[in-house]
Amino acid sequence: MRNCGCVLQITKALSFGGKQMPKYKYTAVNVKKEKFTGTFIAENEQDLTEQLAKQNLFLVSCSVYSDKTPSSFWTLGTGKVSYEELAGFCRQFATMLGAGISIIDSLENIINQPFSGFFKKIMERIYEDVRTGKMLAEAGDSHKKVFPNFFRSMLYIGEESGRLEQVLLSLADYYDRDCKLKKQVKSALAYPIMLGVLLIGIVLLMMLFVIPTFRSAMDKMNVKITGITAVVYDLSDFMLANWRIILLVIFAVVGLLLLFGLTKKGKYFYSMLKVKMPFIGPVTIDLITARFARGFALLISSGMDAVEALKVINVVLDNVYVEKKFAIAVENVCQGMSLTEAFKQQKIFPDMLIQMINVGEKTAGLEEVLNKSFSYFDDKAERALTSLAAKIQPIMIIIMGVVVGVMFIAVYSPMLDIMNNIGNISSPDIPNY
Repeated sequence: MRNCGCVLQITKALSFGGKQMPKYKYTAVNVKKEKFTGTFIAENEQDLTEQLAKQNLFLVSCSVYSDKTPSSFWTLGTGKVSYEELAGFCRQFATMLGAGISIIDSLENIINQPFSGFFKKIMERIYEDVRTGKMLAEAGDSHKKVFPNFFRSMLYIGEESGRLEQVLLSLADYYDRDCKLKKQVKSALAYPIMLGVLLIGIVLLMMLFVIPTFRSAMDKMNVKITGITAVVYDLSDFMLANWRIILLVIFAVVGLLLLFGLTKKGKYFYSMLKVKMPFIGPVTIDLITARFARGFALLISSGMDAVEALKVINVVLDNVYVEKKFAIAVENVCQGMSLTEAFKQQKIFPDMLIQMINVGEKTAGLEEVLNKSFSYFDDKAERALTSLAAKIQPIMIIIMGVVVGVMFIAVYSPMLDIMNNIGNISSPDIPNY
């Protein structure tokens, strides 16, 4: 079965008797018994049958087609397209436009590419909207919950300026780089998290299974337990007797923290922590700075006014705490304050970026300065992530070693004492004559 989007693309008036005409999703066959699927706006099923017949197609089945944005298991709750798919879409779209293929034909070809089902359905909707006469950016605006504001703004700029191909290539590079940095962040944290989970597993295994067995054996031998061993044994007894309550408390705390993160205050607090925390904070600032410099440069290079670009670029910062301070800075710029002074006042970005922006404003070379800033902070963030991973891993290994070592001492020190006592009894001192 193949899609009939390239075969049947007849559009009709969207109104009938003052009402919106229904859109049908249909399956049809031609004289060769080849199957075709697609959507069509018609007055009713009879009208649909007649319109298909004009294309030498025979209706097999149809149903009213909903324009509600589709969702899937993976997009449930977010309803957004991944940056990987956006990057692939932009690069393929730009390549086809560069080859002289029209926007409509390019969209049709993209629908047949190996994207996710969710993304394909969205593109089908956009394709149909463009076929009915909408601008590409206008069609994208119909799916505000799916596509980022920055992406939709860039589409609008690309179409209005006649530089859609260049804008799409820039977007592809932008999202590719953003994906790469996010993968580096995950990679830097993956090993420490794995070690942390392993450590928790070892502690639980020792406390709930191994230590109680040794404790029972020591009690049968009437061995006196003291020091660190007594502390560990008591802790094991407590966990064994109250493990249900402990689990309940852990789940409750985690649940409350997650719920708090969904509130405005929670999002703001966690965003502030990302910026203020040792080790993580500087890396977060570098990532945000690089993302801002790149996005701002793209908007300016596309012909957007600097002030208008500032209003759009806020959405790429991806940090509520920084976004709030940034919004204040933008408001100050709108009231006449220089960009440099506004950023300096809010202490959003590193001093180096502010100084470079100051130079760009004075020399009218803001775009070039921003691109250089992006390269610098992008490389700096990448090096910081590598350094962070190198610092965290040995710390986690040391913590693991200490915890496992304490467990080992707690378990085996009483046994060593018993063996020493047995050795002293079996080997009495021989008197000298």
